[in-house]
Amino acid sequence: MEMTMTKGEEQVRSAKSAKLILLFAMVSMTMMFAGLTSAFVVSKSRADWLKNFELPTAFFYSTAVIIACSVTFYMAKKAIQKDNRSATTALLLGTLALGILFVVLQFVGFGQIVKSGYYFTGEGSSITTTFLYVVTVTHLLHLAGGLISLLIIIYNHFKQKYNSTQTLGIELGAMYWHFLDLLWVYLFLFLYFFK
Repeated sequence: MEMTMTKGEEQVRSAKSAKLILLFAMVSMTMMFAGLTSAFVVSKSRADWLKNFELPTAFFYSTAVIIACSVTFYMAKKAIQKDNRSATTALLLGTLALGILFVVLQFVGFGQIVKSGYYFTGEGSSITTTFLYVVTVTHLLHLAGGLISLLIIIYNHFKQKYNSTQTLGIELGAMYWHFLDLLWVYLFLFLYFFK
């Protein structure tokens, strides 16, 4: 006897599959950053490693901004679960604005590093700043994926694809954004304490 799934059961199965795929992707990204930070630790023993290098102040601000992104995304998810469309709109747009501000602050930080006389490539570079650049740019590339997915979520929200019974897109976006947030906080603390 063949069993057919109801639409609700199909949605639950689809949601579980999508979350599992995202989880696998996040685990692989974590492994990549674990490799980068391990290389950073090994390179610290080099004679040309900068011992007195300070992180730019813009990185401190960007850390606060990305934490705020996670908060607004979480609140957006809660708002759509209550069918509060106007709050969801404001919170998703707020998350997008904060995400863009995070990117801007990262580039301001790069500028502060260069202004201090340290370069990422070429003659004036050091292994310390090159590693910092590789780690932060790799995170920014993953964040670009987060911003693109956020734009798709906002588009779908305006097309009224989300409501209290259909929140999968926002849930997946929030999961990825929280992951990016935790990843940056880890990288920031790592770079701050293991310089």
